[in-house]
Amino acid sequence: MLNVELPTALEKRLEIVARKTGRTKHDVVVAAIVEQIQDLEDGLIALEGDWLSLAEVKERLGLDDTSDRSNG
Repeated sequence: MLNVELPTALEKRLEIVARKTGRTKHDVVVAAIVEQIQDLEDGLIALEGDWLSLAEVKERLGLDDTSDRSNG
C-alpha cells in the first residue's frame, strides 16, 4: 500500500481528468505510474545495451553508401 499526498493543484488536475474520462482517480494514477515506470525501464534497457555507430548499422544491414542510387 502506498499513500501519496499530492499538491493541491495536482490533486485538482487529477480530479478533472478522472471526471472527464469517466475513470476513478485511482485508475488514472495507476495508469500514469505504469506508463512512467515503463518509460524508465525502456531507458535503462537502452543504457545497458550495446551502441552501434551509423557505419556499423549500415554494415550489419548490408547498406553501402557507394551503391548506385539512380536505380529507383
